Amino acid sequence: MNVIDHPAHGSIIYHPSILPLHRGASAINWTLIQGDKKAGFSIFWADDGLDTGPILLQRECSVEPNDTVDSLYNRFLFPEGIKAMVESVQLIADGKATRVPQTEEGASYEGIQKKSNSKVNLAQPAEAIHNWIRGHDKVPGAWTVIDGQTVTLYGSSMLGESVAAGQPLEIEGASQAGVVTKNGLVLYGSDSKALMVKNLQFEDGKMISAAKYFSSGDTARVELTDDEKKIAEEIRDIWKGILSNVAAIEETTDFFKSGAASMDVVRLVEEIKQRCVGLQLQNEDVYMATTFQDFIQMFVRRLRGEDQEEEMVIDYATKDVNNMTVKMPWQCFINGKFEDAENETPEHTHTHPTITHLSDLDIHSHIHTDIHTLGDVDRAVAAAKEAFEVGPWGRMNPRDRGTLLYKLADLMEEHQEELATIESIDSGAVYTLALKTHIGMSIQTFRYFAGWCDKIQGKTIPINQARPNRNLTFTKKEPLGVCAIVIPWNYPLMMLAWKSAACLAAGNTLVLKPAQVTPLSALKFAELTVKAGIPKGVINIVPGSGGMVGQRMSDHPDIRKLGFTGSTPIGKQIMKSCALSNLKKVSLELGGKSPLIIFSDCDMDKAVRMGMSSVFFNKGENCIAAGRLFVEESIHDEYIRRVVEEIKKMKVGDPLHRSTDHGPQNHKAHMDKLVEYCEVGVKEGATLVYGGKQVDRPGFFMQPTLFTDVEDHMFIAKEESFGPIMVVSKFKDGDIDGVLSRANDTEFGLASGVFTRDINKAMYVSERLDAGTVFVNTYNKTDVASPFGGFKQSGFGKDLGEDALNEYLRTKAVTVEY
Repeated sequence: MNVIDHPAHGSIIYHPSILPLHRGASAINWTLIQGDKKAGFSIFWADDGLDTGPILLQRECSVEPNDTVDSLYNRFLFPEGIKAMVESVQLIADGKATRVPQTEEGASYEGIQKKSNSKVNLAQPAEAIHNWIRGHDKVPGAWTVIDGQTVTLYGSSMLGESVAAGQPLEIEGASQAGVVTKNGLVLYGSDSKALMVKNLQFEDGKMISAAKYFSSGDTARVELTDDEKKIAEEIRDIWKGILSNVAAIEETTDFFKSGAASMDVVRLVEEIKQRCVGLQLQNEDVYMATTFQDFIQMFVRRLRGEDQEEEMVIDYATKDVNNMTVKMPWQCFINGKFEDAENETPEHTHTHPTITHLSDLDIHSHIHTDIHTLGDVDRAVAAAKEAFEVGPWGRMNPRDRGTLLYKLADLMEEHQEELATIESIDSGAVYTLALKTHIGMSIQTFRYFAGWCDKIQGKTIPINQARPNRNLTFTKKEPLGVCAIVIPWNYPLMMLAWKSAACLAAGNTLVLKPAQVTPLSALKFAELTVKAGIPKGVINIVPGSGGMVGQRMSDHPDIRKLGFTGSTPIGKQIMKSCALSNLKKVSLELGGKSPLIIFSDCDMDKAVRMGMSSVFFNKGENCIAAGRLFVEESIHDEYIRRVVEEIKKMKVGDPLHRSTDHGPQNHKAHMDKLVEYCEVGVKEGATLVYGGKQVDRPGFFMQPTLFTDVEDHMFIAKEESFGPIMVVSKFKDGDIDGVLSRANDTEFGLASGVFTRDINKAMYVSERLDAGTVFVNTYNKTDVASPFGGFKQSGFGKDLGEDALNEYLRTKAVTVEY
């Protein structure tokens, strides 16, 4: 107590429960085990008792039905606890801190939870079993005994009345047999109610999906018929013929540890296929079942047809549009399947989605992406983690991984008209632009990164030798693991491709959140990944809100990297959450206010054409759009006159009509923001030369807009519109350094441009523009091989090019002494 009381104000302690309840070291566990509806934390003054000192401050939160120790801690106890400790210190400093004595009424102390005393009592109601399992998930882990061995249970959730059919499983101490279903292991309580367990871990540390219990190696081996035993012996002879150095092929003989090489794999597969005509056996199957006993088990299941993949079931939303029937998946995509969100409530019941008339451009309200929960993200992350750690993706030869990505690109090309149509009706993109850029560049991106799969290399490092021994030091480039990707609504599929292709080429698995208002092309892409043969769990797509789905990705402890494209304020929040959760790697492509400088010695025709493209491309919903044009004084009036002439020729209308130049803005809130942006510009004194209003027709159509006389202090000179609004300022003839200073006077640094025939001037300006991309006598010219990303508050990290791979790799140094 002398030590505790030594500081001038004494000492305060954080405790993860609402004291006096759950005093002790396993407070979070017991909050869940006891089925408390409220959780929280206390900050109290230390005393010589056990968590019994006076209370300074308390906070509480609701306990969600499927909360675990991890989710409760990461969602509330840790982030809010940090804030509360800061607040407590300030209260003490201000002399406002309270000392509320703890009452003994309701006080409890339930000892520390250890593996030895965390066995599940299955002879109690289902909710009590569920609470016990989730209260020990992930540490120390609740366990039971199945087939004589200890099995730890993870990922518990309560079930309703209906339980899917499955295979019964006797469990020691259970009131009735469990059922292994396609979704997991169903357990019954003494009240006959049911709960679902998602994952099982065995004594050797191996973890499997509970749904795979009866196909999980040693846990439940199939009995061979007499005919199958004969074939097994023939296969043993084939193994013996290949592994001639092995005296006898035992059940535990490992094909590769016995000296087999890749050519031997081909020989084994071909000899067996010759013996069993019609058997679908792949080289990869040998790598996944390396011992003789595992190989025979795999072979017999394959022979019986037990390992055949279920045909993918998709509940499509369909629409006859653009001279085709477009078929769109609309559910979340987790572990290779489309499925409804967890925890549906009467208020959030899925209705089959419908697509409204294009002029409304309001299909998003019919795709219920806002009901996905933390549990959906957790399931997606668990699937991605399993695919990376124990699935075929993590073990796959890089060249084979590239082959799958090439196949995916081919399928995207095969479906490019359908994908482009989906982009048009979902995002408002003009169909011809969607076909060329949204979809075309997405296909190119996957092909480009498919080629990188087998070219990711480390290097040898000449280090100072430790005599008399010698050293070899080399580096390896390794994938990070599970990565999260959050993409915006302006280029739904292209932004998916820019990030996902590099992520997958590097060998990672991913969980992706499309923008809440544009989920459809991402879900159609998910369908194509299955057809391409991408293994289950490698790609998972969970639509939903940023506040729910995106935040959980930022907070999730099993995600090792998050790539985000969106606004600067949200990027800052993501970076903070990623730091607090587990210091996950982050790359951010954020807002822009890209300057375009047009000198009097430019090619005027090109400067007008490209200047308009720099602003109006993709109806201004373009991260690198020229947010402000600086035009040299001597050509300013002529430039404006010619731009107005061209704007008047632009056709605004249905994005599916081939002659349309300018489609609708993405959604109503954005449309309203653009109108308000123009009103502010007029109010500040800028000259509205053209447009500035919503087009008088159904839908979210904005007039192409032109402002001149824009001064540096104005709102529209500093803030991004993200719409078809050209903002023009003039600069004095010959004042190169002056216009550069104005162009760089922004916290953004995504892109920039310059038009001049003078190569020396072009190089001088491009060197001094403070932006990640500089376009000279062109604009919007991006390529899959060229790195893309911003400076300053436009973010950091790169998409595209070789640089993008490094965002999804880590470098390991290895030193060997010999």
